[in-house]
Amino acid sequence: MDFNKVIEARRSIRSFKSKKADWKHVLLAIESALHAPMAGNNNPLKFIIVENPETIKKIAKFSEQSWISQAGIVVVICSDNTVLEKLYGDRGKIYCRQQAGAAIENFLLKITDAGLAACWIGAFTDELVEQLLRIPEHMRIEAIIPVGYAAEKPSYKRKHSLENAIFWEEYLISKRPTIFPESKIGRNPPTG
Repeated sequence: MDFNKVIEARRSIRSFKSKKADWKHVLLAIESALHAPMAGNNNPLKFIIVENPETIKKIAKFSEQSWISQAGIVVVICSDNTVLEKLYGDRGKIYCRQQAGAAIENFLLKITDAGLAACWIGAFTDELVEQLLRIPEHMRIEAIIPVGYAAEKPSYKRKHSLENAIFWEEYLISKRPTIFPESKIGRNPPTG
């Protein structure tokens, strides 16, 4: 699929068909996630692929989002701040969040490109999911992503517009400065 079409087609899907996604597509999506920018080329991310329906039901319960249980595969993305904090101090935590976000977006785009659907879940009870999946204390869950075939086609259009999202040179300057100084515009036209 054309890259721009993939970006435009990506949606948060919350209803899945009973047909289970092929785990090989999930592995390719994880591989794409690992191509995201990483501070100092250090990858703090780990991916837990969950296929057990009972475990998925518990994740749905711990997320208070029952629809997650429809997905045949759930990917739990975790990060370990320790290496980046040793290298960059407190900024290491920030870098970890930034690169997790970049990796998750790569994952979602690859899933879309494979004709699958997913949703980035950030609301869940960390402690319960960590216990369920035996995630060590030093790890942090960045996202839970149910993956499957969409049983819905969102009809909404995105409400975001470029002109409302950008500023020029400073916050709240919505027009691009001219390349010509104001004092020279329209004054002293060249003579000939």
